[in-house]
Amino acid sequence: MSAVYTTDEYGRPFIIVREQDKKSRKSGIEAAKSHIMAAKTVAGIVRTSLGPRGLDKILISPDGDITITNDGATIFGQMAVENQIAKLLVELSKSQDDEIGDGTTGIVVLAGALLEQAEELLDRGIHPIRIADGFERACRLAVDHLDKVSDVIAWTKDDISNLVKCAKTSLGSKIVNKHHDQFANIAVNAVLSVADLDRSDVDFELIKVDGKVGGTLDDTTLVNGVVVDKDFSHPQMVKEIKDAKIAILTCPFEPPKPKTKHKLDITTVEEFKALQDYEREKFEDMVLKVKESGANIVACQWGFDDEANHLLLQHKLPAIRWVGGPELELMAIATNGRIVPRFEDLAESKLGSAGLVREVSFGTTNENMIFIEDCANSKAVTVFVRGGNKMIVDEAKRSLHDAMCVVRNLITDKRVVYGGGAAEISCSIAISNEADKTSTIEQYAMRAFAQALDAVPLALAENSGLEPIESLSEVKSSQVEENNPCLGIDCMNRGSNDMKEQFVFDPLISKRQQFLLATQLVKMILKIDDVIIQGKSEE
Repeated sequence: MSAVYTTDEYGRPFIIVREQDKKSRKSGIEAAKSHIMAAKTVAGIVRTSLGPRGLDKILISPDGDITITNDGATIFGQMAVENQIAKLLVELSKSQDDEIGDGTTGIVVLAGALLEQAEELLDRGIHPIRIADGFERACRLAVDHLDKVSDVIAWTKDDISNLVKCAKTSLGSKIVNKHHDQFANIAVNAVLSVADLDRSDVDFELIKVDGKVGGTLDDTTLVNGVVVDKDFSHPQMVKEIKDAKIAILTCPFEPPKPKTKHKLDITTVEEFKALQDYEREKFEDMVLKVKESGANIVACQWGFDDEANHLLLQHKLPAIRWVGGPELELMAIATNGRIVPRFEDLAESKLGSAGLVREVSFGTTNENMIFIEDCANSKAVTVFVRGGNKMIVDEAKRSLHDAMCVVRNLITDKRVVYGGGAAEISCSIAISNEADKTSTIEQYAMRAFAQALDAVPLALAENSGLEPIESLSEVKSSQVEENNPCLGIDCMNRGSNDMKEQFVFDPLISKRQQFLLATQLVKMILKIDDVIIQGKSEE
């Protein structure tokens, strides 16, 4: 309670109001400016990571784990952000990552630039609602203009060169850019392996990205099957099985036990021997059931003791134990097998089939992995990443995820716009022209939106070591003179500003989502005019 009703000794009523020094409050323009300051600070962190020449950030967790990345979603995901408005920008980046998978840095840079422009308009006395309306109108114009300047890229299952070019654009800003040809091909082939082209849909659950420290990025491969980070349960089991018939089990190799708590008293040697014989008989019965089904390899979700392991070896039945649930499901999908919960249910029709199952060892570390290849169903694949250290492997996995998301977006919608800031500059020119025809006060907000769009090519030029204002002015004037929306910033110094020639593509749905989400967030922040921070009440 913040106030207490009481009476004095004469019965006169009065109210005791608690001290308000623990409650801080900001309102009006002051509140809006504090929000804009917080958002600009967050956007400034990733601004230098934008583009193919963007710089990396090193993130150190409370446990001392190190992550080196320039992926916006990863940077924000690992940052401890206290400010509520800054948290909104972090969630903005996450929603872009969840929905599109790429463009997580660009969307935050754009949102930060929009808020910076909004701050100038607030200083000039324009009402936040009029600014928000102007931004909304400009955003609609930008999205419509993207549709006009977009191109449809043709690709078929036999000709995937255009998909590879788009994947290379995504990988250009990552740590793996020296190997972007190889990684782009892996990303495209992985997505096409699991894509349902009739429904234009891709199920990422069927693509497993696994990694092992050691080797170089060149050693990264696409396995048409499943890679399991386990080894065979006995070192003397065969290391390679051709034409494998796999029994996929979720029941343990052990004698049945009562479900309730139980206790077994053994008082004589004969009783102990009878128990041993019973266990051996049960183990042999289980192994024989597996053999009778026609299986020549077992994958079990649970472990089994040495006696069961020895029996499996005697019956020449290689086994993998402690296989995780998701891996077991992926194995069943890849091999067209069924997950069997009881030995009694085992039948030849429920076995998975694979052309080759082999155990591969790496270096001198005694670390082994099992590769299940040439599977009956090619709709499940594994990308096996190698790298010199854990940080490189993790960053390569993130880069591949972004590239695969780009390919998925192009399967969903074949339209692209051109990168290097070309789409933003083209939209900026279109909005400026429209603002000149607008007589209401929203024209100022529309021009501010156009200037905010220029922040992306400016950041690209700055991060590439070019003169930002000079580069932007040159490209902008060329776009107006030549009426060519493909001209952007030549970040890689290839001597041409034509992004069509350089094959720098962005999926249209990614760019459209950036504009819509950034504008939506900025409108929401502008509409906040009061911040009340309630202090902890004293007991």
